[in-house]
Amino acid sequence: MSQYTAPAQTAHQPDLRTEIFTVGADEDASTDGRFAKWLDGESIGFHEGTLDPEDVPHYLAAYQADQRVLWGVHDNAQPAEALGAGHPVATYGTMVHALNVGAAQLDVHQITAVTVRPSHRRNGILRSMMTRDLREAKERGLPLAILTASEATIYGRFGFGCATFTQSIEVDVRERFEVTAPRTGTTALVAREHAVNLAETIFERFQAVTFGSVGRQYAVARRISGAWGRERPVEDRAVRMAVHYDAAGEPAGFVSYRFAGWETTPYTMKVVDLVASTPSAYLELWRYLGSLDLVERITWDGARRDDALPWALRDRRCYQVKGTDDVLWVRLLDVPAALGKRSYRGSGRIVLEVLDDHGIADGSYALTVVDGAGDVERVEAAPDVTVTVNALGSLYLGGVPASTLAAAGGLTAHTDDAVDVLDTLFGRAQEPYCITHF
Repeated sequence: MSQYTAPAQTAHQPDLRTEIFTVGADEDASTDGRFAKWLDGESIGFHEGTLDPEDVPHYLAAYQADQRVLWGVHDNAQPAEALGAGHPVATYGTMVHALNVGAAQLDVHQITAVTVRPSHRRNGILRSMMTRDLREAKERGLPLAILTASEATIYGRFGFGCATFTQSIEVDVRERFEVTAPRTGTTALVAREHAVNLAETIFERFQAVTFGSVGRQYAVARRISGAWGRERPVEDRAVRMAVHYDAAGEPAGFVSYRFAGWETTPYTMKVVDLVASTPSAYLELWRYLGSLDLVERITWDGARRDDALPWALRDRRCYQVKGTDDVLWVRLLDVPAALGKRSYRGSGRIVLEVLDDHGIADGSYALTVVDGAGDVERVEAAPDVTVTVNALGSLYLGGVPASTLAAAGGLTAHTDDAVDVLDTLFGRAQEPYCITHF
């Protein structure tokens, strides 16, 4: 797909047109090109600054690596003083990465860069793009759509449900901080030129063993290693990265971090990213953080809700939870394909009636699980459970129990043991965990 232009299909704006394109090797990398204008439209939506011309080629290379598909809605009837019609009034982007669902690394449809300019809201632009895109993703054989939401009220109406969560934590690393687990391996500050490759290698190992994790886009390793800054693709010299090597000398985890500044008290180090492919690597990275001179507090926004760290501390009161955030939102497109690929706990059978206002995933499905492996077929039988597609998205990775969804009204049981069966089958020893935003 290189380019496609079509009406935006909105009721109140007949002069709108939608352009869909991927960035190829011959894409214009100047600020006058459509790619730079699309980026500018996205920046407007997220209240970011205008682009530096020398940055456009770096972003172009990143989007090519991600194989992103970009949507821009253009208004041909704006005032003469407004940004030209080449600048989209709404943006939308997609790409495909793997989601760890236990039994498989499942390719899923990722939605990102969703913006609509305030002058063009309430015209059905987002609905037009989203509903069309979800149907086309299903037609291409993608079983799930996922996104990370900057606003929590937008995506429920399109069938998405919150599926994974993280905690914001503060850890007091003064005298009473001590990790009690036996020491393993070594941890070292790594040179900048090796940071990106190490971050990518370690994340691949983390991805392989972490249920609910999704593969990362090109820019992530560069931003968290300091090769790119938060605002521009230029070096961020304030970021450091340490890597933990296991007893065999293999890189098993990394932490990147930034000092909050001497004006912040207590003196605080902010974790930019922390990725560990083994439990011991995770604790060793915290041992390293707790040994940083002059630092009194560590903050991190990406901890698990079932974090092991407080249970490994001599004084667990060093550890404080400051908040919980949703990360991954899930929307099923093809129920048999999505449920059939996931791994489960135990054995059992249940018939699910899925309600979907958009008609994409609705129907009745029998899920049969034998020793953790699932098989799904569409059936006409009476359901054991009726569930909204939103609630099924929340249930899919086991991050929200069926019993919780039933109490919230997203799931209705028609047999006495249906909720218990779902809690057993979809339950996990550890919660799903995603630390990749997109």
